[in-house]
Amino acid sequence: MNRNQAETSSSSTSAYHGFAPLKIRGRSVLPIVQGGMGVGISAHRLAGSVAREGAVGTIASIDLRHHHADLTAACKADPSRETLEQANLTALAREIRSARALSEGRGMIAVNVMKAVSAHADYVRVACEEGADAIVMGAGLPLDLPDLTAGHDIALIPILSDSRGVNLVLKKWMKKGRLPDAIVIEHPAHAGGHLGVTDVADMNNERFEFARVLEELEAVFATLGIARSDVPVIVGGGINSHEAVRAWLTAGANGVQIGTPFAVTEEGDAHPEFKRVLAEATPEDIVEFVSVTGLPARAVKTPWLMRYLRNEDRIRTKIGARKQTCPTALECLSVCGLRDGIEKFGHFCIDTRLAAALRGDVGNGLFFRGREKLPFGAAIRSVRELIELLLTGTTKTAAAGC
Repeated sequence: MNRNQAETSSSSTSAYHGFAPLKIRGRSVLPIVQGGMGVGISAHRLAGSVAREGAVGTIASIDLRHHHADLTAACKADPSRETLEQANLTALAREIRSARALSEGRGMIAVNVMKAVSAHADYVRVACEEGADAIVMGAGLPLDLPDLTAGHDIALIPILSDSRGVNLVLKKWMKKGRLPDAIVIEHPAHAGGHLGVTDVADMNNERFEFARVLEELEAVFATLGIARSDVPVIVGGGINSHEAVRAWLTAGANGVQIGTPFAVTEEGDAHPEFKRVLAEATPEDIVEFVSVTGLPARAVKTPWLMRYLRNEDRIRTKIGARKQTCPTALECLSVCGLRDGIEKFGHFCIDTRLAAALRGDVGNGLFFRGREKLPFGAAIRSVRELIELLLTGTTKTAAAGC
């Protein structure tokens, strides 16, 4: 990436919205971070398009082979774990290269890696080797991320939910001689997908409120002798309007992370039916449940999910404590309720269900979504229009088709 191009893009755009740029590892970008959404929802087209506008575009690293016909064919011919794992690493490398080309040297290309994924270290390695600008890691405490990236010039951004988690990560990383290049604070009561709590009932705990976290972080940073300017703070979850962006940037956040509104843009990598389901969902259509990871999750009430939830107690009674063979042979998660027979966790193949959603299979897919309404309602608009709306409250770009 050309650093001067990135800084020029950010500074020229800031002239019309007035917000300070987000500075990550010496680079200045728009204070907008597109959240990572798997399986395949945020791949090269979305991430590259967001970066081209001068913001941070994020590729979700897990199971990107579904975007590559030759890799899916190879996996079908030889569905062994070794073949599936190599296909996904190859796919990630391709997606990073394509996103970098599409970005035209502007913004930043980040790779989101779930700590809960078995191959997370391999995904981190590929992201470093292929020249990604940043690694964003959540779904578990990324205490080993500095070790995994030793010797590489890449921004490291953990996703956490409260000041206690930040304090722990900062202390562990400082012992390794490294500070995060930014921190994402994700609110579990509003975000989509997997949520940063261990219990659904804990999602609305006051310790996750952005205002409280921002205030508590001042004390955490001071106690550790860290200047607040050394570690930018990005808040994510429920931010769906210019007013929300302005409120949190004014309140002390350095940037905002936004997921679902980007998933339904024209450049989003998922099937049009995926975008329609998310765009048309009302608050009553969205439900929280326990995923196979053991984490609470939030998704749209599609036919498969409602069938599963109606039968969840019966499924747990029948197979809850019984270990199963991984139905895809991928062994994607380090801990899986279905495979490992963990009764309190979910019992379904998450890779199969998310892949179905990616290809627009409404009847059988798992469609992760944030709780709030979308900035353009049910309309499908471009990345540029969305960023314009979030930063200025209006859009000059002509309306796209719905």
